[in-house]
Amino acid sequence: MPPEDHHTEHGTARPSRCAHDRDALNAEGPDGRARAEDPRRSRIDAAKYTCPMHPEIRRDVPGDCPICGMALVALAGNAETDDGELRDLTRRFIVGAVLSLPLVVLAMAPMAGVMEPFGLAPRTRGWVEFVLGTPVVLWAGWPLLRKFWLSIRHWALNMYTLIGMGVGLAYLFSLGAVFAPGLFPREFAEHGGAVGTYFEAAAVIVTLVLLGDVLQLRAMGQTSQAVRDLLRLAPNLAWRLREDGSEEHVALDAVAVGDRLRVKPGEKIPVDGTVIEGGSRVDESMVTGEPMPVAKAPGDRVTGATLNGSGSFIFRADRIGSETLLARIVHMVGEAQRTRAPIQRLADLIAVYFVQTVVVIAVITAVVWAVFGPEPRFAYALVNAVAVLIIACPCAVGLATPISMTVAMGQGALSGILFRNAEAIERMRQVDTLVVDKTGTLTLGRPALTDLAADGIDEGAALALIAGVEAHSEHPIAAAIVAGARARGVAPTETEAFEAVNGLGVRALSGTRDVIVGSPAFLAQSGIDVTQWQDRAERWRSEAKTVVFLGLEGRAVAVAAVADPIKETTAEAIAQLRVEGVRIVMLTGDSNATAAAVAAQLGIDEAIGEVLPDQKASHVQRLQAQGRKVAMAGDGINDAPALAQADVGIAMGTGTDIAMESAGVTLVKGDLRGIARAMRLSRATMRNVKQNLGFAFGYNALGIPIAAGVLYPFFGILLSPMLAGAAMAASSVSVVTNALRLRRLA
Repeated sequence: MPPEDHHTEHGTARPSRCAHDRDALNAEGPDGRARAEDPRRSRIDAAKYTCPMHPEIRRDVPGDCPICGMALVALAGNAETDDGELRDLTRRFIVGAVLSLPLVVLAMAPMAGVMEPFGLAPRTRGWVEFVLGTPVVLWAGWPLLRKFWLSIRHWALNMYTLIGMGVGLAYLFSLGAVFAPGLFPREFAEHGGAVGTYFEAAAVIVTLVLLGDVLQLRAMGQTSQAVRDLLRLAPNLAWRLREDGSEEHVALDAVAVGDRLRVKPGEKIPVDGTVIEGGSRVDESMVTGEPMPVAKAPGDRVTGATLNGSGSFIFRADRIGSETLLARIVHMVGEAQRTRAPIQRLADLIAVYFVQTVVVIAVITAVVWAVFGPEPRFAYALVNAVAVLIIACPCAVGLATPISMTVAMGQGALSGILFRNAEAIERMRQVDTLVVDKTGTLTLGRPALTDLAADGIDEGAALALIAGVEAHSEHPIAAAIVAGARARGVAPTETEAFEAVNGLGVRALSGTRDVIVGSPAFLAQSGIDVTQWQDRAERWRSEAKTVVFLGLEGRAVAVAAVADPIKETTAEAIAQLRVEGVRIVMLTGDSNATAAAVAAQLGIDEAIGEVLPDQKASHVQRLQAQGRKVAMAGDGINDAPALAQADVGIAMGTGTDIAMESAGVTLVKGDLRGIARAMRLSRATMRNVKQNLGFAFGYNALGIPIAAGVLYPFFGILLSPMLAGAAMAASSVSVVTNALRLRRLA
């Protein structure tokens, strides 16, 4: 046989790249023992939560991240999400808003010339503000204060460190002003001799931060909505056929592998399987992104959760439960959403020193205002230091990358594009060269026998010998020859002592006769000359056919041709990739003439024929050595090393599991047009990430100096802590909202 992927030996899958070292905070299960994580498992956890800023944190129940204090969000694989955190924060926000409103009125009244609003004397007003502000700070703001304490206890300084310090300073100062005003210098005294309080600043900051958290939780709840929508597609019941042919309606959990199931018009297909009787057209858009229904006939695969059309058919259940394609998609996306992109390393590095730097800036601000500011100096020092602490909250910086990646992976899943990790998304946009394997990638992977010629032997006898040897092989071309023989009414000859030579051909014994089937090079190793067949073979190769030679007792006696039809979508996919500026290189085990014919037909830039399976990775290395960013698309076991070697490996979802495990991207339908879509999604995602990072860092670069008071000497402008809190909340929500724009991409 020709070298094209022929008689490949099974390899061993290398560990999946989606495995992660779990933080010690995650290492124990409910029983206190170490939790074993298998990154290749396909079980879908129904009650898992993670931190959007620290995806390595995982919990069985909702709560707060022990690193940054943010509320944990449900993983992508959870169809049912717990909104308890959102409801609790919403209640606290409502109470905080109701009590903060009169506080703001009391604080603003003197600025409007009303020295005693509602007839309250200055000292009495301080007590009223204490009564109104304390529940806001201590009850409504308790989640924020708790996160502040956790950040200090674990010395994992974060946004809640700054919020806690700012609110705490304002509240403690105000307590002293109400309960011990004599401790303050006379410069702190305001109208009526009372010391000014900042209960309203503390309360409003808490309320605004809660508002930001509420809006953020609602927005982040939408980031994995695409995957949760996929989960809800699966039906709960199935029609199972009994031995006597009667039907029973059973729960999906009762379906076993091998069961015969009937699908009626308009019903959803319950599990993955193979059609054995009847036919219909099936809408597979929910898992492949393709809107056109696909015709199904006996022998065709069907996918669970896809929608049947007007026909009816019976199929055999092949994969159930967590092994179905839908479940595997959800699991892969969930794992991928907990990985970090290389671009996030910059944000993480900056965040390590960010909080400490802000605290230093706040201290310097307080000292400068206390020494050089106008009276009351200490009041100005306190207010501006608190404003710096609040506005510098790094939440937007931390969310910029993971939120965009989470949304992109969900949208990719809806389009039939599965990214193994965040790094694959970032690398995909850099690809300038695509290496494709021909069989099963450019072609259908279902070759058929088309031509046969023999000399010195009857054609039927020659075909029987070829099919008899190939019957021992599992290669698609071998299967095509056996099927072609049977279609012509030719029974394969009984053979024994079968031997396969990887990438070259096969041999066996028919009685005492030595039978060799394979490429010219394989026959040449046994001293067999195929010169007489070369002209005919070259003509068939020019028609993009694979040629197989038969050697019998030391002489080439026959030649056969097998054609693997090119997928209908391949030409369109290659045209789209060329528009994206991608150079396309085809690798095939076929002869150079066959490779050139296929390349000319499809407009491929470079075609390399007679490539042995173990040479594919070296061709990828050669292109990388030229400075190219290479993506490799393939579907077979022998493609796995090349998929792993490439900058981005792309596996056809119609291929083998090991290919999918070795790849960074999986195309569920095996349609090359998905590569162009993946590139567009990758580029849009990275633009979105850069927009988020630019906005977050730009916001802090602009906001911190204003909060510190650099505009005051020139324009008399100061930023109150309340406005700083509002700006901080708005920045976080805007980053999440910008990431959600990726949901418009299909």
